[in-house]
Amino acid sequence: MRSSSGRNSSGNNGGSRGGNSGGRGGSGGGRGNPRGAGNARDDKQRDDKQGGASRPKRPRPEERRYDVGPDATQAGPKTGRGASARGGAKGGPKRGQQSSQTRGRWVPATSREYEARAEERNRERYAGKAKLNLPKTFPGAEQEGERLQKVLARAGYGSRRACEELVEQARVEVNGEIVLEQGMRVDTEKDVIKVDGLTVATQSYQFFVLNKPAGVVSTMEDNEGRQCLGDYTNNRETRLFHVGRLDTETEGVILLTNHGELAHRLTHPKYGVKKVYLAHIVGPIPRDLGKQLKDGIQLEDGYAKADHFRVVEQTGKNYLVEVTLHEGRKHIVRRMLAEAGFPVDKLVRVAFGPITLGDQKSGWLRRLSNTEVGMLMKEVDL
Repeated sequence: MRSSSGRNSSGNNGGSRGGNSGGRGGSGGGRGNPRGAGNARDDKQRDDKQGGASRPKRPRPEERRYDVGPDATQAGPKTGRGASARGGAKGGPKRGQQSSQTRGRWVPATSREYEARAEERNRERYAGKAKLNLPKTFPGAEQEGERLQKVLARAGYGSRRACEELVEQARVEVNGEIVLEQGMRVDTEKDVIKVDGLTVATQSYQFFVLNKPAGVVSTMEDNEGRQCLGDYTNNRETRLFHVGRLDTETEGVILLTNHGELAHRLTHPKYGVKKVYLAHIVGPIPRDLGKQLKDGIQLEDGYAKADHFRVVEQTGKNYLVEVTLHEGRKHIVRRMLAEAGFPVDKLVRVAFGPITLGDQKSGWLRRLSNTEVGMLMKEVDL
């Protein structure tokens, strides 16, 4: 009897311990036996198999529906896709075909014809009213012209701040009066602007100097196909023309520009712009050769006088002489020296007014600086 009761008591104790352990497993979230009765994952799977209503089932993406259309209710949609699709997504409603939702109420979409008619009515409504004079957005906008520092900066005198410093230093004048205040407005078509006494080319003028090689014809186009000045300027957008001429075998400075008035004055005898030539002749030469040239040499088309003459270099019988004159007749230097008894072997024009050849190589074309342009204009009172 004792042994059987002992076994029963031990069996009961074991069963209670098993139940307690099972409860601990359920309360501990499955820390015990993963197959115990307290496993939450097993409970969920069991509820799903039995069709339990412990939590609502989430529909699959392909089974979802969205409330679109006037027949949709809060309980469930009828057909179509949601409001998020109206931004142009595939399957969304198109403008003018379906309705749109605005702040909880359904408003039919407006058609393009309706909007066009509304816009036309608004135009007719305000057609007869006077135009309002709105205030200017910046001071000085009612003034005409362009700010002086902007014009100078575009002409190449530096940044606008640098041009303002030129004004502060009283180096800029407009129409003969020195500018003392910043922000002055000028008309580039009418006003004459000068910096340090030199006129500023404010318009779209271009000025170049070419070191013409021997054998180049002083024309922009040549019907015979010879090399000409136009071959050095064919990549320019603006048409240029040459100032004066040099004969085919003469080298040196020749100016190219699109400023007609400047080109006319530079070649007019009234302004007497001087040109400097270097000529190679064979001597010996008399001491009074310079006096003969300055007094005048009789040519077939009248007297020709040199403004200055000097010997630059002598090597045996070879002389390099400099001749300065302001006339521009054809072959004037060659004819004068030949008439004096010294034919010219080689002739180079090294200066045209204030523009000098310097170290510019033969055949090179360079743009004149603003200072050089100003000096040219000053030479002819522009």
